[in-house]
Amino acid sequence: MLSPKSVLITGCNRGIGLEFVKQFLNLNSPPKYLFACCRNPDAAQNLNEIAQKNASVKVLQLDVTNQGTIDRAEEVVKSVVKDDGLNLLINNSGIVDRSNIEETTRDKMRECYEVNAIGPLMMAQTFLPLLRQAASQYPDKPMSCSKSAIINLSTGVASISENSSGGRYPYRSSKAALNMITSNLSIDLKSDGILCTAIHPGWVKTDMGGPNALISSEESLKGMMAVLEKLEGEEGSGKFYHGVRGDLIGW
Repeated sequence: MLSPKSVLITGCNRGIGLEFVKQFLNLNSPPKYLFACCRNPDAAQNLNEIAQKNASVKVLQLDVTNQGTIDRAEEVVKSVVKDDGLNLLINNSGIVDRSNIEETTRDKMRECYEVNAIGPLMMAQTFLPLLRQAASQYPDKPMSCSKSAIINLSTGVASISENSSGGRYPYRSSKAALNMITSNLSIDLKSDGILCTAIHPGWVKTDMGGPNALISSEESLKGMMAVLEKLEGEEGSGKFYHGVRGDLIGW
């Protein structure tokens, strides 16, 4: 059963991140602490409405490209969870740039890497002590999203083995970098008992996915929550899952 005591999610002001918040609150055993992060909390009306009705939801200001905001958020989380640590970090924040070879610029590449790859890595690094603290509470239990885990939101178009259409240089390559970061983390943090896996949410009807996408945020999250629930032990770490179908995607 998926039942992390504490969860931190980035990019919660809308779309998939906001739906993650809703779905965790709907669990049979919802988190005691749900840290919902976004760049501009004052403008996150829907998220703030949820927080007002649920004492477990704590809205934090966090920009994954700004280390100062990451550090400040970590201090808040640490003061709340104390010795229990942080059970689940979901790196959901991301941006898309579909530029082809003629349109791609250094700035476009740099921006996508900052948000889609460097940001999640710095989140993992900063919150690692709290994730280790959570894992240490259950030394005899297998790795899981309820014990201690990092889940990185990737995309199917980041798969090198399944790339048949090309293009989208900034987005594809930055998310492929995120996949490598995920694989690295799964190896480096195995001894700590921290699970690390990447997941593709599907083509979702959000501001980022666009109106022609195939599924709603609710459909995407139904699948992804089922994947998170089944992840366990070494076999559940260091993988790249299709969140809707529940099967593996080739790196």
